[in-house]
Formats: sequence, C-alpha cells, structure tokens
Amino acid sequence: MTTTPEADLVLPRDLPDWASRQRASGRRLVLTNGCFDLIHPGHVALVRGAAAFGDRLVVGVNSDAGVRKLKGPHRPLMPLADRLAVLRALRWIAAVTPFHEETADRLIELLRPSHYVKGADYDAATGGRALPESATLHRLGIPAEFVPLAPGHASSELIARSRRAT
Repeated sequence: MTTTPEADLVLPRDLPDWASRQRASGRRLVLTNGCFDLIHPGHVALVRGAAAFGDRLVVGVNSDAGVRKLKGPHRPLMPLADRLAVLRALRWIAAVTPFHEETADRLIELLRPSHYVKGADYDAATGGRALPESATLHRLGIPAEFVPLAPGHASSELIARSRRAT
C-alpha cells in the first residue's frame, strides 16, 4: 500500500517563499480557509472541490481564538494542532497554514493564489452571505470560486444534533 505524504505545515510568514518554490515548478496555487472544527464530509467536499481549481491546495485554518470569536465561547471542539493534523492527512491538500486574523485577506496577500475557493454559502450571486475577502480578491485580480455544500454537515448543525441526542 502506498501512502500520500502529509501536507506541509507552513507559517504565514513563510508562505511567499513556499509559493515561489511551487510556482517555479509550474504549479498553480489555490487557497481556501475555515475553522475546520469537528471535521466532517462537508469539509472533505470543500477541500476536494477546491483542489480541482489548481495544482497545489493551501488551507488556511483559523486559530483557536479566531474560532471562539466566530463561533462562540464553547468552540473549537478540537484545538488548532488537532485540526491541522487531520487536514494534513487529506490527500488533496499540499499545505496548511494557521492564521489569527478575522479574514483570510493576509493569507491571500502572502500566497497570491490563482483561485480562492469557499463553500457556496458565500456566493452572494446565489443568495449567500458576502465574502469578506472580496475587496482584496478584486484588487489582486484573483477569482473567487464556490463549491456546493454537503447538506446537513455544518459543524454547528452536527453539534446541536449531538446535544439534543444526549
């Protein structure tokens, strides 16, 4: 049995150098990001869909403090180190990078991906919420792409369902 090597763990400050090495090999870079707390099939669908837009997928992962700010005081369920470890094992991911900011604007600036990918719930054209990074993407000429959601697999929904079951 062959195994896929783990994705690189790249700190944000090292993203420009990592990206430069990838581009020197002719690779197109793609970025997605999120909390990835309680990783589920919806996250896998996002990662798989995002990877299809290029050659190397980078996944930005919100810090624990960032997740608490976005999701509330009882989150994350899994600490950053665990979330990074699980994501590094997914074959579609070339690198993971933790970040502490509220948005992925800084990661976009540092990486300069050919595509930025989010779930369809961020597609304002179809009634989704506004993409916070849209101004940065527009300024840099980076297209935003959206992948379909896996119904019933949002972490918040799974947590609520689990609490009702106990």
